[in-house]
Amino acid sequence: MMWRKVLVGTATLFIPVTITTLDLFGYVAKVEGASMQPVLNPDTEKRDYVYLNKWAAHSYRFERGEIVSLLSPFNPDQTLIKRIIGLEGDVIRPINCKEGSVTIPEGHCWVEGDHHKQSMDSNLFGPVSLALIVAKASHIVWPPHRWQRLKPIHPNLDRYIMQNHTTDDNLF
Repeated sequence: MMWRKVLVGTATLFIPVTITTLDLFGYVAKVEGASMQPVLNPDTEKRDYVYLNKWAAHSYRFERGEIVSLLSPFNPDQTLIKRIIGLEGDVIRPINCKEGSVTIPEGHCWVEGDHHKQSMDSNLFGPVSLALIVAKASHIVWPPHRWQRLKPIHPNLDRYIMQNHTTDDNLF
């Protein structure tokens, strides 16, 4: 009988602490699909697992080139992983758009997959609200031979018609 009390007591403490930790700080997630190749999932046979840092996204301070996890604007049950290409105030030339541009509104950003032909991103649904971003991808944690920190890769400057330097003056 004593072991039952210990088990219930441990579970009573462990489960809420674990849920709170995952909800506040972050978790490990499997990256599906080819939209972020070659940075993520370069081998089509094996999937990368990344640490999604939820705490880092709470401030809504993002920089161009960061990889983030966000809720799909089309389906809130689907989570996407994309790179931030533009921030509010930037004027961007979407991919496959010879003429025309998009000005990113306040409180929004432009996200794209690294493998453009395989990506459902802002080129399809336009700027996304920063409120849809749930975490920053900070590290590849699996497989072991791919362990690494995910550093921002700054987007191609040719895509910018105008870049708002008030958001992150020291990036470029």
